Amino acid sequence: MGHTTPDEATPPFSHPFPVGGLSKRKPTRFALKPDAAVRAQIAQALGLLELVSLRFSGEVRPDRSRDFVMEGRMDAIVVQPCSITLAPVRAELSEMVLRRYLADWTTPEGDEVEMPEDDTAEPLPEVIDAGHVAIEALMLALPLYPRAPGAELGEAVFAAPEVEPLRDETLKPFAGLAALKQRLEGGDKE
Repeated sequence: MGHTTPDEATPPFSHPFPVGGLSKRKPTRFALKPDAAVRAQIAQALGLLELVSLRFSGEVRPDRSRDFVMEGRMDAIVVQPCSITLAPVRAELSEMVLRRYLADWTTPEGDEVEMPEDDTAEPLPEVIDAGHVAIEALMLALPLYPRAPGAELGEAVFAAPEVEPLRDETLKPFAGLAALKQRLEGGDKE
């Protein structure tokens, strides 16, 4: 599974670097900043209310004889729906990105495949797409459960008729100790 392979869920933002055209001696620098129309498409694809800004800058540089490294920084301002109230929640995101593209990549085989120690490494593709890497970094940086200020989950209580429902405080291991202590102290005073 390569990080730069587009799929159906990848929003339409591409900035390809054909590997055959990359310098073998010096870095190829980039600074990507999609326009409002592309940001709107990305926002829609990712379920955002708005993608206020997105910037991905860095370089693709040669490493060893045939490998390449992409190193950069993704900065974005997003507006997501609150996971409780659906109110708009604004977040500023910043992520450092590192990808190592290896010409001599071998895919592990067998029934018990271990996770590689270096999760930044992947096979060297024919095209390194900085736009796809930027979107992946953005997707990984998004808060999973954004909350608007003051938004709280309420307590749902369910029980059969004439049965006292279990509540969070009764399920806690020491919840009954305070009541027991009060009863014991009250019994000592009499």
